[in-house]
Amino acid sequence: MSVASASPGAQFPSPPGGFAPAPVQSTRRNTELMLIGLAILITTLSLVLVEASQEQSITWDLGKYAAAYAALFLIAHLAVRRFAPYADPLILPIVALLNGLGLVLIHRLDLADAQSAQYFGLPVPSPDANQQVLWTTLAIAGFVAVLVLLKDYRLLARYSYTLGLAGLVFLAIPAILPSSFSEVNGAKIWIRLPGFSIQPGEFAKILLIIFFASVLVAKRDLFTTAGKHIFGMDLPRARDLGPILLAWMVSVGVLVFEKDLGTSLLLFSTVLVMLYIATERVGWLLIGGGLLAIGFFFAYQMFGHVRVRVSTWLDPLADYNNTGYQISQSLFGLATGGVAGTGLGSGRPAQVPFAKTDFIVATIGEELGLIGLAAVLMLFLILVIRGLRTALAVRDSFGKLLAAGLSFTIAVQVFVVVGGVTKLIPLTGLTTPFMSYGGSSLLANYLLLAILIKISDAAREPAVPKKKGPAPIADAPTEMVPRT
Repeated sequence: MSVASASPGAQFPSPPGGFAPAPVQSTRRNTELMLIGLAILITTLSLVLVEASQEQSITWDLGKYAAAYAALFLIAHLAVRRFAPYADPLILPIVALLNGLGLVLIHRLDLADAQSAQYFGLPVPSPDANQQVLWTTLAIAGFVAVLVLLKDYRLLARYSYTLGLAGLVFLAIPAILPSSFSEVNGAKIWIRLPGFSIQPGEFAKILLIIFFASVLVAKRDLFTTAGKHIFGMDLPRARDLGPILLAWMVSVGVLVFEKDLGTSLLLFSTVLVMLYIATERVGWLLIGGGLLAIGFFFAYQMFGHVRVRVSTWLDPLADYNNTGYQISQSLFGLATGGVAGTGLGSGRPAQVPFAKTDFIVATIGEELGLIGLAAVLMLFLILVIRGLRTALAVRDSFGKLLAAGLSFTIAVQVFVVVGGVTKLIPLTGLTTPFMSYGGSSLLANYLLLAILIKISDAAREPAVPKKKGPAPIADAPTEMVPRT
């Protein structure tokens, strides 16, 4: 029989038993490496554009930043390849590109600050990009440490109450410290020491998400028990409102004592969405929305700084030279950028106060335009979608809620930041994840990323068939025993 007429089984003979072994599942780590290489290329070319536009030449800073950036993310890739081989191959490259673009914009603003200092005859400030590289190094170190030490993310559920208590302590510390050690720009959210400062709320959000994910899984039956049936919806029972009331009180406490609208909104909305995911009851969303409205109405009536932010949001030009200057300059910069932007290094983003931290989105909009800003938002959208896909794929309920909570907190943070910069909502003071200048936010978000990657690895890891032991006596085949 010719080869052409041979059956597929003749060409590829099966092993005894008639079944071929299952193909080895690809880990897609080479795809991840290729995408990280693309992120390194984009970041390096962006640095070249900034240097060429600002300095009209290429300086050693470009090589220093590009080499450090490439080395850090290759180390991160090797850590994922070794300790989370089945993780989603898109998550780390997206974060690498966001971090790289943030470094490019911070370096670009450093050059603008240096030019401004020279023009006014002032000392040239030290570049913040150097500090950002150092903080990225610490963040990658924390990322690798979590991948190595956290063998199974489900271990976090065992210590959920301890972690939740630690999260509350982290939130409370700035509130009880004197203003000289905790307050910056009116918000008491820092721990400030000589030569060192940290924003503990960034780490508290992760600890509280772990706590609420564990509690919602352990007490799910209580939250799914229906109470009154109103307008076609099953509202929860009054005695089951404990977790959402706790989250509401914590959020209001943060708003009252620390004057931090952003963290308050971030915590409560994340817990509310996790509660809805755990129960699938719209009643929780209605109750949470009502509590949120009550909290902000109370804050508006009682606290002057909240009224100032609302009035500035409604009409920033009414007090242009004072409270409305920041948001007004942001809107002018976005208008200047238009659709295509002025080009990297060709705008004037340094005119916006806090352009490296709270308003780095305005820098993106001015120099990269609507197209560039939409591309950055698309990267965040893909990151959140991959996190939610991880939540769908993982097998245990704790992992599902934890991955969904971690992903949603990134989405809320981006919405609040972009909404504030574009005057969609009042300013809140949050920073853009992975892009803004700052150590606390960067380190906390990389720890969050490491936990999400560990969950993704568990979700995508192929199931290992259990080894069959000796057959029970009832299932053993009959044997003929010869008479001796």
